[in-house]
Amino acid sequence: MRIGLVAPPWIPVPPPSYGGTESVVHTLATGLVEAGHDVVLAASSDSTCPVPRVSRMEPSTATTMDSGRQEILHVLRAYDAMVDVDVVHDHTILGPLALRLPPNIPRATTLHGPFDEELTRIYGAMRPGTSLVAISEHQASTARNIKIDAVIHHGIDVRDVRYSPAHRGGACFLGRMHPNKGLLQAIMVAREAGIPLRIGAKMREPFEEDYFHDVIEPLLGPDVEYLGELAAAEKYQLLGESVALLNPIQWSEPFGMVMIESLATGTPVVATRRGSAPEIIRDGETGFLADTVTGLARALQSCEGLDRSASRRDAEQRFSSQRMVRDYVRFYTSLLARSPRTARETTAARF
Repeated sequence: MRIGLVAPPWIPVPPPSYGGTESVVHTLATGLVEAGHDVVLAASSDSTCPVPRVSRMEPSTATTMDSGRQEILHVLRAYDAMVDVDVVHDHTILGPLALRLPPNIPRATTLHGPFDEELTRIYGAMRPGTSLVAISEHQASTARNIKIDAVIHHGIDVRDVRYSPAHRGGACFLGRMHPNKGLLQAIMVAREAGIPLRIGAKMREPFEEDYFHDVIEPLLGPDVEYLGELAAAEKYQLLGESVALLNPIQWSEPFGMVMIESLATGTPVVATRRGSAPEIIRDGETGFLADTVTGLARALQSCEGLDRSASRRDAEQRFSSQRMVRDYVRFYTSLLARSPRTARETTAARF
């Protein structure tokens, strides 16, 4: 099968640090090639994903991530180069609104954002025939009058993640410097539990810096340390050294890559019972779910007694890149079976 993948233009694939969607696209692209499929990837020109890529793309434009013009040009270049693929899998928002793709090529898009008012209008306006993939059952359950064709959890290449059978003490937090990610609550939980906390967080946007200086920085001390934004190797080292990942999210996050990354190192996750967390964490086995700071603090104290190999095993069985690739290949195959081109080719083969 020949598959065209379209990544957003804002961040290289794979991302040098923060970039959940771009990490998923990279893992999917390399996994499809490993499984024997042909892949052509449309991504920013500074991407380093080792698969064939569309030429004449522009460099990443993270500083102008709200520019519709940049995304439109990116999508047009991508689709112009994908006239010979069997299926297009688009991870942009604007791409599935475009008429550019030949009508006989099936198109799928993965919905990486929440079904808020704005994205619901956009998803509802996507071209007829575009198949929609949700990234969690919870995300799919929030779709209003929008048909979801499949639910496929994200995966990571667990083979590349070092398993840590023992921790060195302390909890960690990884994410964006944003109130919705629950960093303030993580600090409160760690302090109530009497366990030190180390923080790795993206902080590039002005509102992220304001939140840090106004809310988080005054709370730092010997028991709460901000490490900055971490590269992949630093992130996995922090996770592996920690007794638990604190993920007290304050919104219904559609997935949450950091949770499966933590499980892959063997580190359990302590999270609020929101969004996809109940789908990812096996409460009492690979972490704990709770609804209050006190409940989360008690859960954090209980992580010492969890079997870290259970977390690793769960990542290998439920959240591996190989499982994700198998799920998407089955999905692509179902799209091809229903496509007009396949039907015509099947009919022609009979004569």
